[in-house]
Amino acid sequence: MEALLLSRIQFGFVISFHVLFPAFTIGLSSWLAFLEWRWLRTRDTLWRDLYFFWLKIFAVSFGMGVVSGIVMSFQFGTNWAVLAERAGPILGPLLSYEVLTAFFLEASFLGVMLFGWRKVPEKLHFLSTCMVAVGTLISTFWILSANSWLHTPAGYELVDGMFHPASWREVIFNPSFPYRLAHMALAAFITTCFVIGGVAAWYLRRGVHEEAARRMLRLSVAFAAITVPLQILAGDLHGLNTREHQPTKVAAMEGHWHHGEPGAGVPLVVFAVPDATAERNRYEVAIPRLGSLILTHSWDGEIEPLTAVPADERPPVAPVFYAFRIMVGIGMSMLALTWVSLWAWRRGWLDRSRWLLDAWRLMAPSGFVAVLAGWFVVEIGRQPWAIQGLLRTRDAVSEIGPLAVAVSLGTFVVTYAVVFGAGGGYILKMIRKGPQRFEPDPDTGEGDRTPMRPLSAADHGETDDAEAQEASL
Repeated sequence: MEALLLSRIQFGFVISFHVLFPAFTIGLSSWLAFLEWRWLRTRDTLWRDLYFFWLKIFAVSFGMGVVSGIVMSFQFGTNWAVLAERAGPILGPLLSYEVLTAFFLEASFLGVMLFGWRKVPEKLHFLSTCMVAVGTLISTFWILSANSWLHTPAGYELVDGMFHPASWREVIFNPSFPYRLAHMALAAFITTCFVIGGVAAWYLRRGVHEEAARRMLRLSVAFAAITVPLQILAGDLHGLNTREHQPTKVAAMEGHWHHGEPGAGVPLVVFAVPDATAERNRYEVAIPRLGSLILTHSWDGEIEPLTAVPADERPPVAPVFYAFRIMVGIGMSMLALTWVSLWAWRRGWLDRSRWLLDAWRLMAPSGFVAVLAGWFVVEIGRQPWAIQGLLRTRDAVSEIGPLAVAVSLGTFVVTYAVVFGAGGGYILKMIRKGPQRFEPDPDTGEGDRTPMRPLSAADHGETDDAEAQEASL
């Protein structure tokens, strides 16, 4: 295996791990801000207990996200030195702006958020939580701007083979950036929403933390009812933008190889086995004209087929084709589950239906899968370009041997399995333990150093089962 393919595999492996953590912490930080706001408004202790429960999970997830992000940055110099050299005048400042704005903001307030309870005024602690949430969104802004520029470069000039900014406004707000920013931010919120809903459903099925679980599940359903339709709309607008600026990627997503008969429109391929050698789909199941309606918003619209460009300018079709259907399929499943849950909530049996709770449990990790599938569509669909239409991936890789890349890839796999396996296991352990009753020290009023006992339903005026009562004692 040559160094180019190994470097692509390594970068794909690292970014796949990294994107999972921002996809969770972006939404989770806003969820924490909501919980603390509710506590300050109502003084209902359950909101406070839920805040501390999710705060611990956020802290571990945030730490793993930072670690994986640092490793990803190093690869620009080790594996993609040509890209870093030629696009450095543009990518370097964009990534630096993230550090100067998002990281500095988060670093300033994260310590207060994690350790400042009862040590600073309540409003200052709430401000710290809000600033951390804002920081994660600012980080998303700059990262998506830099990545989108690679897909739709704008505002640059070439000087001695290097890309220099001619207009920072056009560089930052490149043609695909607004659509990709909205799509990714909504994906992060939805990912967190379904994790919270899945955890709540698991508690309800076990009969523990019932009042906390009811609130979390109902809030998840309400939030999903807003964001999932918005995500479908954002995805449609993003698709229209991609058809304009990266038509070959859209053709790969749809498995569209050739122009059809005039006026026949583009079919929606539900399932197929793309055959790049024969330039056609095998075992195709398609719905006539529906592809035109979705992709062009007209009954007989056309899109550029894969054969409109030479074979060496097409992305690998199969992974893009299948990943896109996984992402869309999960999105439709989320929408269906949300609608059914709203109906069940209205009927009064949302938290009592076993099959509905099991569905939420099953869908808990669905946001992560959809985010990964979306990133595979975006990044693999850009191939063979590192910078769309300007710099090929094979010309952007560092001049290093395949053995060196293979060794570093193997090291990453082993290290990530140990480090992130342990971190993920610890998060699952905290989730199994559930929310704890916050009990401040009677003398100092500080609760950070005081052990917290398991939160039982009796703490909120309910009858708990024997196991929870025993754990509470």
